[in-house]
Amino acid sequence: MAHIDCILDTEPMAQEMSSISNHIKGTTAAVVAMQTAVVLAEQKAADQVCSNVNKGFYAMMRSQISQKIATLRSKVDSYLMQLNVQQKQLLAIRSRMERDYNRISGRYLKLFNGLNQNLRQRIFELDKPTIDFAVRELERVSNRSKYLTATVPLSQVESLADSQKILASNMKYRGAKVIESMSRFLSTSLEQKKLTNKVLLADSHAQTESLAIPVLISECNFDKFNTKNLDIFICEPLLSAPAQAAVRNTLGQQLDTLSWEKPSQTDQEVKSEFSKLLSASSASERVKDTALKLFEKNTFQTIKNQ
Repeated sequence: MAHIDCILDTEPMAQEMSSISNHIKGTTAAVVAMQTAVVLAEQKAADQVCSNVNKGFYAMMRSQISQKIATLRSKVDSYLMQLNVQQKQLLAIRSRMERDYNRISGRYLKLFNGLNQNLRQRIFELDKPTIDFAVRELERVSNRSKYLTATVPLSQVESLADSQKILASNMKYRGAKVIESMSRFLSTSLEQKKLTNKVLLADSHAQTESLAIPVLISECNFDKFNTKNLDIFICEPLLSAPAQAAVRNTLGQQLDTLSWEKPSQTDQEVKSEFSKLLSASSASERVKDTALKLFEKNTFQTIKNQ
């Protein structure tokens, strides 16, 4: 077998391998740098997208909240206007009630003061006989022992019988005066009792009757907020002021139990009265015709008979 000695020079190959290694390292560094740049770009893009999304979300929420605020503000303004109108109406009702209360309280105060004066005078008249008896007769009755003694001084023993007769006569006189005073007091008391019985009414003569009084109840809405106005009209010549107040209070307590209903047809009596008012009016024919048409087209409710 032949042996061949070959000498191979690997230095160029080593240089090439070293050059390739350097290129590979440069490529690796470039890839790493590019990857880092890509990651930074993606992170920056993601941050920008998130920022835009957050900004859009907050803008949308702000827009919705602004719309809700505007809607609620308009509602609050309308409620405030309604509350202001109701406040004015309540203040007007309060002032009217205060005037009515002051007028009614003044009238009742005057009435009760007059009753007090009359009752005081009657009490004085009733107590007058007792006062007269106490002033005029009480002193005499209290000092009867002094008045019943003999008023004629006698010192003789023989005049003892005369002194006793004088004492008995004085006692009889005083007794007659007392009896006369008592009779006068009793007769005066009897006359006063008869007079009192004539003035005062006995319970046996009291009678209870049920009377029907016409009352007009009007309820209407006079603004767009459905604020109701209730009026009660009572025939004033038939009832006194306290009776009218009692009727109004009773109706005010029972208004919730009253039910309103639409009539099936217009009441002929109401229509007749309205026609009479139109015919008696001095307005023009056009106004009368328009009023009659409005009356026929108008819908109203009446209280159901219970």
